[in-house]
Amino acid sequence: MDKRANRWGKIAAFVAIIVVLAIIFYIANSGSSGQVLSYSKAVEHVKNGEIAEVYAQSGVAKLRKRVDGVDSKLFPKYADYYFEFTSWNQLNFIEEYNEALREKYTDEHTGELLPEYANECIDLTLKNPRASFIETITPYISIIVMIIIGIMLFRLFSNKGGGVNSFAKSHARMVEKSNIKFDNIAGAEEEKEETAEIVEFLKNPGKFKALGARIPKGILLVGNPGTGKTLLAKAVAGESNVPFLSISGSDFVELYVGVGASRVRDLFATAKRNAPCIVFIDEIDAVGRQRGAGLGGGNDEREQTLNQLLVEMDGFEANEGVIVLAATNRADVLDPALLRPGRFDRQIYVNVPDVRGREGIMKIHAKNKPISPDVDFQAIARLTSGFTGADIENFLNEAAILAARKGAPVITMEDITEGINKVIMGPQKKSRLVTQKEKELTAYHESGHTILAKLLDSGDTVHEVSIIPRGMAGGYTSTRPADDEDLYTLNKLNNRIAMMMGGRIAEAIQFGDITAGASNDIQRATELARKMVTEWGMSEKLGFANYGKGSEVFLGRDYQTQVTYSEQTAGIIDNEIKKILDDNYARAYKLLEQNKDKLDQMARLLLERETIYSKEVDDIMAGKEYKDIIKRINREEKARKSKAEKMRKEEELLRAEQMQLLKEKAATELNAAGVISNKELEAIKEETRKIRAELEFERNKEALKKQSKAKKEEVVEENLEQKQEETPEESEQKEEKKDNE
Repeated sequence: MDKRANRWGKIAAFVAIIVVLAIIFYIANSGSSGQVLSYSKAVEHVKNGEIAEVYAQSGVAKLRKRVDGVDSKLFPKYADYYFEFTSWNQLNFIEEYNEALREKYTDEHTGELLPEYANECIDLTLKNPRASFIETITPYISIIVMIIIGIMLFRLFSNKGGGVNSFAKSHARMVEKSNIKFDNIAGAEEEKEETAEIVEFLKNPGKFKALGARIPKGILLVGNPGTGKTLLAKAVAGESNVPFLSISGSDFVELYVGVGASRVRDLFATAKRNAPCIVFIDEIDAVGRQRGAGLGGGNDEREQTLNQLLVEMDGFEANEGVIVLAATNRADVLDPALLRPGRFDRQIYVNVPDVRGREGIMKIHAKNKPISPDVDFQAIARLTSGFTGADIENFLNEAAILAARKGAPVITMEDITEGINKVIMGPQKKSRLVTQKEKELTAYHESGHTILAKLLDSGDTVHEVSIIPRGMAGGYTSTRPADDEDLYTLNKLNNRIAMMMGGRIAEAIQFGDITAGASNDIQRATELARKMVTEWGMSEKLGFANYGKGSEVFLGRDYQTQVTYSEQTAGIIDNEIKKILDDNYARAYKLLEQNKDKLDQMARLLLERETIYSKEVDDIMAGKEYKDIIKRINREEKARKSKAEKMRKEEELLRAEQMQLLKEKAATELNAAGVISNKELEAIKEETRKIRAELEFERNKEALKKQSKAKKEEVVEENLEQKQEETPEESEQKEEKKDNE
């Protein structure tokens, strides 16, 4: 890439030099022609006797004024006026002017112009049309420039330079050193172990060959977007001390026919020259899709590229020491020939991390971030079931941005929670104008979801409830899976459908009317019921049978879907879906009616606080009044703000202490040099002691408060004990003494 840039740089420099030289020549051979005149104006100036000299050449006539004109030595390079003409006859008016002067002022005896009028004639110089120097050499310069540029482009586009043949060169990037190691990856222990075998084989191949083992020729990393497939490949590059060629599947595809296959050949030729070597092809589904599925038959450009890739991976020529790593999230569309043993011998499924993996990933991404001590990564890991590594990195980054926006010194649990919600649902729209009626509707809607989520075991726990608009929603009930279970029972699925209906039912119970706010709930509940009937065999009438998608036409995979059941069966499917929805609706309606008091309390709490969390939800379900919950929340918020203020003040004092120590050190050196006195040094040290004392007081303030409180309690207890020990007469005497005093 650098060589090509240097070549183009030389070409640009050469062209620039030619242009500069042309400009210099032009400036050297050009002057100032003065003010442009029309033909009639030029005639007028001449007839008025204002012009002393005229120089005509190549259709341009330059004029010098008689009075206050340019110097005659500089004329005609510099002139006062000029006008353009198309015929030499147009200049006859100058000769006519001179002739008129001669007739009028000629001496009758000598026949010559009188001396005092000799200078009144215009000195006219007519030059045959002749091109300027620049006009003369420009064609030759152009020819020379074109020849030189042609030679340089020929060299650039030759075999040595790349050029036209560079289309056939692969765009693989050689990774010499990667900073990513296996230690930088969490939540993929088995995947790391599988790929670590490649690194071990490349470092010590004799150990494997001694037992007759053959390292896989290719390893395909399959997984959802964001699970860390590319990161795993980078870790292999970082752990192995061999060349690592990285390329994307789309880099093989080009406008010109045959280029993709040529790039595949060049990629493997480069890998063989650098063997042992690892080749990583990211998003291989861009070039490895199943053949024979295109509209143009089986001989299009992409299929030629795939054919060449198949041959290079396992053809007649051996690729000793070349290991191919590839990543995709669409393994279902890859050509079967690409997946057979001998090409991609091993498929590693990079799964979504479990709870321990998520905790490990969070700790890795939190290393360079100041995290508050109260942040519980284990609790966050339980709340983020289904999150990939990319999701975790994203919400931690959002949390850091939120903390920086507030000016907080550390990232708190509140920031991380908001970061999670922002990634899932978008930012809160607190500025959106919402009427009180809409707030009430949203509060009861979300309360209905929340109460049913707590009463029914759907596999999810309520984490947050809010009536603040976020994304496309007017409010939301945030639920998270209680664990990492991938399988749901029939009862849990029915409970989940009932929970989705809670918002609509709460509206009907409280207001006797319903809104369109449940559209998304209805859609999700219907989809879930359809899957229960058609895919998971949970219908009583249809039983253990699959009525999901039939055979698919490959054009786009979604162009057309052909069902394999009759219209009668389709009617039964619709009835079974409706039965599931109706049964769960009736069940959810009954539960919410029985818990109407909790529905009212939660809605009032939401109207007061707008956002509540699992602790408040549990308090409502335990029967507590919403007013008591608000008092407890206010106390906790006050304590939290006080703690944040304490941390901020401690941080300021720490910075002040560090600056003061530097100041004290400098003052000590100045004192030793005799620049400042001992008194001035002692004053600086006293200032340091004051800052340290203030910092120590801030750190021990809470302990001092607790100690003071404990002493007060001890004094109260002692007074009570003394009163109990005193007789009635002694206590009366004490009271009389107090009164007298």
